[in-house]
Amino acid sequence: MADSIAAISTSIGEAGIGIVRISGENSIDIGDLLFRGKSVKSLKESENRKLTYGHIIDPKDGEVIDEVLIVFMRKPHTYTRENMVEIYCHGGIISVKRILELILDNGARLAEPGEFTKRAFLNGRLDLSQAEAVIDIIRAKTDESFKVSLSQLEGSISNEVRRIREDILKMIAHIEASIDFPDEDIEQITYNELEKDSKAILRDIKRLLDTADRGRILRDGLNTVILGKPNVGKSSLLNAILRENRAIVTDIPGTTRDIIEEYVNIDGIPLKIIDTAGIRDTEDLVEKMGVDRAKDKVEKADLIIAVFDVSQDLTEDDHSIIDIIRGRRSIVLLNKSDLPRKWDKGYLNKLLPDYRMINTSVIEGVGIYELEQEIKNMFYAGDLEVESNVIITNMRHRDQLNKAYKNMKSGLEAILSNVPLDCIEVDIRNCWENLSAISGDAVGEDILDRIFSEFCIGK
Repeated sequence: MADSIAAISTSIGEAGIGIVRISGENSIDIGDLLFRGKSVKSLKESENRKLTYGHIIDPKDGEVIDEVLIVFMRKPHTYTRENMVEIYCHGGIISVKRILELILDNGARLAEPGEFTKRAFLNGRLDLSQAEAVIDIIRAKTDESFKVSLSQLEGSISNEVRRIREDILKMIAHIEASIDFPDEDIEQITYNELEKDSKAILRDIKRLLDTADRGRILRDGLNTVILGKPNVGKSSLLNAILRENRAIVTDIPGTTRDIIEEYVNIDGIPLKIIDTAGIRDTEDLVEKMGVDRAKDKVEKADLIIAVFDVSQDLTEDDHSIIDIIRGRRSIVLLNKSDLPRKWDKGYLNKLLPDYRMINTSVIEGVGIYELEQEIKNMFYAGDLEVESNVIITNMRHRDQLNKAYKNMKSGLEAILSNVPLDCIEVDIRNCWENLSAISGDAVGEDILDRIFSEFCIGK
């Protein structure tokens, strides 16, 4: 924390501008050493938080490295709550790289992944859930996932968890008062109050947990598997949804042998759409491996799009697919409906009652709009979401909430069994600590390192 750190904060490559960032006690001194202004002699003479025009030079020989705009920001009103300098130079590999090298040669060290945000957390500007929201904003795939992440950065989860923790602290205080001042009448009142309060807290935690599935979808995408036997139009369907020729399409069955994964945005819903090898018995070793991978993806799918060819008789492979999707959240496509039909959906309705079936001709573009609308309807009507103002998108948060729920449930069972109050307090305090880990009030250095290692170096 005593070091000044530096990193490139923009993507490497050709761009209009590149940004190099410095944070730490000596960052302004380092910037002043390298900067020569047109209107000011020293960076320290320019106004705090105001851009200043000039050049970055090599202090050893005075060589001009680039024409820049530079800003210095005095603590504590900065992203890290430390002194900071940001240099806006020409985009491109050479300029930003040479400027960063000069900074490192003159007193700073290269920042670790996520170290700027880690310092913001350690210096109290952000709690841990807000810090984690930063990376979710960067990785957001849709407007809605960006909106949820921005809400978390502004403290939506922090505020809700803090409220629940305060309620738990009141329970702990009530228990300790009863232990310190024992009285039979007071103790009985305490048990009744604890039962009521623990049930309310369990409801609050359950309400947050119920949003986790939708949150995972918003963060990582709706895990959508296209399933069918060879040559029914799976790869054509992928191309139609993506509006580009991503997968190879031929009349030869078994063309797709490996998994193809792509992301697509359907009106705010991120789909991680997976084209799989055709399901069939085969002696081809490579194709068989593809089929096995397809079945493994089905086990982890949020949604299955099962494709059947209505221009051909149903085969044993089709019936295997029917068995696979039975009982799973699926949409059934009756593809090649522009060709003479060998069967109608009435037969399939008997095997898969209550499944949504859509007539499609992927090659002609028929039914794609209806498919996308059905996915939207499932997501927004509740099949794939639970409405809430606060949405849990982070796996770590979900795990801590699960632990908190189990501990509070254990505490409630102890309360109902009239277990001694000091034993009940153990479960309730564990619940409080589980929630504290979400905001970072009770979390180990190893967890912090793991969280911030997922960040890019310049953030």
